[in-house]
Amino acid sequence: MNFPILPTARAAWLTALAAPLAIVIAAAAPGAWIVAPAAGVALLVLVLLDGLIAGRLVEWKLQSPGDVEVGKPFAVTVLAEFAGRAGRSSPEVALAFEARLNSAGTTTFLLDYDPETASWQGAASLTPNRRGTAEITKLWLRWAGPLGLGARQVSRQVEETIRIWPDLAPVRSPELQNYLRDAQFGLIARRIRGEGTQFEALSEYEPGMDRRRIDWKASARHTRLYARENESERNNQIVFAFDCGQAMCEPVDGLPRIDRAVTAALTASYVALKGGDRVALFGFAQRPEVITPFVSESRAFAQLQSAAASIDYHAEEPNFTFALATLTGRLKRRSLIILFSDFTDPTAAELMIESVGRLVKKHLVLFVTIEDSEIASLTDAEPTNLRNMAMAVSADMLARQRTLVLERLRQMGVDIIEAPWDRIGYRLIDSYLNIKRSGAIG
Repeated sequence: MNFPILPTARAAWLTALAAPLAIVIAAAAPGAWIVAPAAGVALLVLVLLDGLIAGRLVEWKLQSPGDVEVGKPFAVTVLAEFAGRAGRSSPEVALAFEARLNSAGTTTFLLDYDPETASWQGAASLTPNRRGTAEITKLWLRWAGPLGLGARQVSRQVEETIRIWPDLAPVRSPELQNYLRDAQFGLIARRIRGEGTQFEALSEYEPGMDRRRIDWKASARHTRLYARENESERNNQIVFAFDCGQAMCEPVDGLPRIDRAVTAALTASYVALKGGDRVALFGFAQRPEVITPFVSESRAFAQLQSAAASIDYHAEEPNFTFALATLTGRLKRRSLIILFSDFTDPTAAELMIESVGRLVKKHLVLFVTIEDSEIASLTDAEPTNLRNMAMAVSADMLARQRTLVLERLRQMGVDIIEAPWDRIGYRLIDSYLNIKRSGAIG
């Protein structure tokens, strides 16, 4: 196998340093001008010889995980075996890949020698920034000779495919697993008494209980006060609806808002499935993109994860009217619709408010939006110059418009969750459990 021989950076520096020296020699001793080209030829010969004895590539291999999660670093490992390179300078690897795996699109790293396997190994850490399928497309491998003047280089097409899934770290977290094991919605499904709408049993009234739970007829028959214990309803329909438009594709702390929303929704849907409810996902932009059937068992959670991974990114404004009308037409009974969205344009917000208003007439709606930390930082920044002052005024205006839109939604009967991205999931779980206990869905 033949590999092209290239000069290294060391050879280039020697050439650059030799140029002024050649000029000095030509000026001081014109008859010795032959020394400069002779030195250049000698350097070229050294580069070729150094490249020839750099060693022969016997085998190379690239190892990468087939599945990763968005926002979570992972390692891509390269292994190479050379003939006669033990103890020499480290070979250099460059990889080219799709921007979903890393915004730079390329990375370089060195290989280290492993005496046990007599091979060179190295790894690059990549952090995917969007869900979907991405490829590592090309690999370059370069290794220098003992003098560091000449190097051999090989390039290969790789076509290594990596699937990027939603981040499920909150679902796997010990805090959530312990909560599900010990709380009312545990791994062993237990009835939830004391609240809800379905009658379960009578118990003797004790001070501190809600007086509205007193069963006056039963109390009259037994000459004692008895309270009704209700069971929280199960088999409720929960729909997680995602606005996949331009505003939701804007990054917040390194990841698009839609990815933060998907993680929060999957975490809450896992809790809902454990609680005996039915869950579906709905994603839309200009038209509905993802519509899943309702699933009712936690072992079907992988179906939701797969559907969430296919929710795409769209650089366009969403069509709330068409999307929410389609969703309403598919729902045959009252449901809890958890809508993840964001807005910057007041006109688009008006269309959203109008569409959500029609949705509220038949269903319970929970509107979830991620707190805009950038606007908050601009608003709170010290106005040290006119530019900062103008940005602070604009940010304050956007914040006021945002507050006005959210207040109008509240007046329509929509519950609102607005929180930083790292707290949105647990806020959503708390709201879902409160709604479930109150029996407001059915």
